[in-house]
Amino acid sequence: MKRIIKSMENKYLIPALNLVEEVFTEYDSEKEGKMVRGLVEEIRSKKYYLPELELIMTDENDNIIGYAMFSRFHIEGKYENELLLLSPVAVKTELQRQHISRDLIEYGFEVARKKGFKAVLVEGDPKNYHSRGFVTSKDYGIIAGAGINLPHVDCLMIKELVDNALDSISGIVDYSFYTSLT
Repeated sequence: MKRIIKSMENKYLIPALNLVEEVFTEYDSEKEGKMVRGLVEEIRSKKYYLPELELIMTDENDNIIGYAMFSRFHIEGKYENELLLLSPVAVKTELQRQHISRDLIEYGFEVARKKGFKAVLVEGDPKNYHSRGFVTSKDYGIIAGAGINLPHVDCLMIKELVDNALDSISGIVDYSFYTSLT
């Protein structure tokens, strides 16, 4: 199967939303699918959106099979030109475990480095992200705020894109500027 990674284009805006909603609905629930779709729409509408880091992978028929969004992120009003949030990541259910998300994420790391970003934050299952170089953010003084209900502290992770970047980034993570998450 031919696979191509692309930055977001207008013709993929709605199909990408549909994929994200479908994948999260199948994985969790209809409520979760709608919430994650809403998050993507909300990120797109805010100053944190980076179209060149909203990534899709298409197959030979130009259908979206994978999705990853990196957006600017701040901690306590700082670091928005250094720090990215990776969320969400979605792969068509029947194509999971075929390195689609890995390829999208690694491609995103390269684009982010070239744009001068220093680190990427993600919330999720550690077993899905440790192989991409993510580590527990708490170990670097980056902790979840009171409004974030993590199943475990290890579910909030960070990855340096530049050596020693985390020496100067710390604080409390808060999603309250995203109404879809509150």
